[in-house]
Amino acid sequence: MALQKMSALEIAQQMPTLQNWHFDAKLGSITREFVLVDFLRAFEFMKQIAIEAESHNHHPEWRNVYNKVTITWTTHDVQGLSMNDFDLAHICDQTFARF
Repeated sequence: MALQKMSALEIAQQMPTLQNWHFDAKLGSITREFVLVDFLRAFEFMKQIAIEAESHNHHPEWRNVYNKVTITWTTHDVQGLSMNDFDLAHICDQTFARF
């Protein structure tokens, strides 16, 4: 099944399912900052997300400064958000909950 760009209505319906994520309509992305105990835990969190991202063939834009990891999801192929972005955001939240 081909990726499909989500409509504004579909995005509005999905956003309440995510806590602490921010939608940027201009960029067509969702972003969240995760704060962990220290750099090693932040790096381990990133490693686990990298494994999930690779297994889903969908990769984040991210930034790490010490114990903070900022993750942005967007689907470049559709120039906006797809359901993949929301699926991986949920995986990020579930992974973070284990830390």
